[in-house]
Amino acid sequence: MKSPLLSLPGAVPAEGVDEGVAAHYGDLFREQRALADGTGFVDLSHRGVVAVSGEDRLSWLHLLLTQHVSDLPPGHATEALVLSAHGHIEHALYLVDDGTTTWAHVEPGTQDALIAYLESMKFFYRVEVADRTSEFAVVHLPAGSIAEVPEGVVVRETSYGRDLFLPRSDLESYAADGEKHGPVAGMLAYEALRVEHHRPRLGFETDHRTIPHELGWIGSAVHLQKGCYRGQETVARVQNLGKPPRRLVFLHLDGSEVHLPPHGTEIRLAEEGPDGRKIGFITTSVRHHELGPIALALVKRNVPLDARLMADATAASQEAVVEV
Repeated sequence: MKSPLLSLPGAVPAEGVDEGVAAHYGDLFREQRALADGTGFVDLSHRGVVAVSGEDRLSWLHLLLTQHVSDLPPGHATEALVLSAHGHIEHALYLVDDGTTTWAHVEPGTQDALIAYLESMKFFYRVEVADRTSEFAVVHLPAGSIAEVPEGVVVRETSYGRDLFLPRSDLESYAADGEKHGPVAGMLAYEALRVEHHRPRLGFETDHRTIPHELGWIGSAVHLQKGCYRGQETVARVQNLGKPPRRLVFLHLDGSEVHLPPHGTEIRLAEEGPDGRKIGFITTSVRHHELGPIALALVKRNVPLDARLMADATAASQEAVVEV
């Protein structure tokens, strides 16, 4: 869905998965600094919004998701995954319950497949699943923001900010009231802070074989002491008997390179040269207002932390995100 905020002065449309909202509004680093200082907001209205209502909603979702949600208190934010039978990540949900409905926002374009799966698992449970994307737009307020939330709006409050499920019809008027919350920032600023804080994103840090341990999603999105769910056998086996084959790392990239290595760029050990064996790939690369060019990457677990890496022609040093 194309955001009406793309008509604001300076708006440059995002591409790829984030098409439909702005990449930036003319000054990437200014937008980053504003978000880091707790001012402004991000238009995430391209994300899917799914609502589950009915008296069995939490107990039912508890059976399907990786997170413990059967007793989720109203207003308490959490994250959860849907896994394949082999434990690979299929969906990531960012959840909050308002006392009568469980709200989730998900990656753009993934809501149809998620809803199809949920509908196939309803059986006799008293639940209703609805796609509310056309009615509600997700708006992100950064950590430290003191902006007031419009009355009646559902909010997910986390350590990195607040996600508002704003009526889509109110999005333009919300943006126009800049005195209350500050200026709008684009996806490039939002993504730079996401990478800085090592937060994985479905479809960026994941591929068809990613398991939760590789990304550090154990705890935040996967509860290890809950009952059965699809893919739990893989989660338990890796947790109890071994280590994941890959791990997420944070990279400091060579700032002299003009171009950032895009998603999927192969990573090799610098000592082995350009023809060396592939040991990982770039998942997200960004330009940060303080740290310069940085990235997240998935690499083989046995790659030494002090190893110098090359992402195509770009040199990189790594910091651990997931325990070696």
